[in-house]
Amino acid sequence: MSVTVRIPAKVNVQLAVGAARADGFHDLANVFLAVGLYDEVTVTPADELRVTCAGPGSGQVPLDRTNLAARAAELLAARHGRTADVHLHIAKDIPVAGGMAGGSADAAGALVACDALWGTEASRDELLDICAELGSDVPFSLVGGAALGTGRGEKLEVFEVGGTFHWVFAVADGGLSTPAVYREFDRLTPKAPAPQASRALLDALRKGDVGALAGAVTNDLQPAALSLFPSLAGTLAAGAEAGALAALVSGSGPTTAFLAADAGSARRIADALTASGTCRTARVADSPAPGATVL
Repeated sequence: MSVTVRIPAKVNVQLAVGAARADGFHDLANVFLAVGLYDEVTVTPADELRVTCAGPGSGQVPLDRTNLAARAAELLAARHGRTADVHLHIAKDIPVAGGMAGGSADAAGALVACDALWGTEASRDELLDICAELGSDVPFSLVGGAALGTGRGEKLEVFEVGGTFHWVFAVADGGLSTPAVYREFDRLTPKAPAPQASRALLDALRKGDVGALAGAVTNDLQPAALSLFPSLAGTLAAGAEAGALAALVSGSGPTTAFLAADAGSARRIADALTASGTCRTARVADSPAPGATVL
């Protein structure tokens, strides 16, 4: 018997970042949208915990107990008095180290898959509690759709989106370390103000207004990501020149996100980005997308 769970990538349409806290984290106003690029995690009973991975960028994914999916299995098992004797296989399609929460998605997927395989019947609150212990983006990977994340991003206020938004994601050659980007943010912005959610942006999402959303997207980590990965500026310019309504670094980067007016525009922007030579590949995806789903 095995259980497979599909989990979406995310884009941050607003990432407002406060100054570093005493615990090293940052307070955020983080507006998440789940997008239709997915990893799949398959869990099968085994003699011991084992992780395998296949797909683009899989060589960068740790296969030991530092993998977030392995940690998710261990945390759920410990809470229910059992051992995490499973084989976790991750089929990657979310860019690795790309600012789209691929590792967080895999953790949420492993958690849901193990719960189904073991019949632990964990409540949603218990699963979200474990997700928050694993990382700031993991709770949203479980929930999907759209949500405002506060605290360090793990406290979610889910809301409905009034339409479909079309995106292009340009995958860079190379990755960026999220902690390194935050350190650079602290260096560049030592007195960051308390983060506040943009009401205009939230209203645009609720109404499905692509033009209003384009005028409201922001990412406070973008200057830090560009400082560490200067070539991203060329990718952002190429997407804007190709007709994107908005262009921004996705999360901590280095994937860049481009909001398109419609599906046809998204395809044209993706083709132009690929031809520009400023990125490794460009992917088209819609939002919102459902959270962790058992297949």
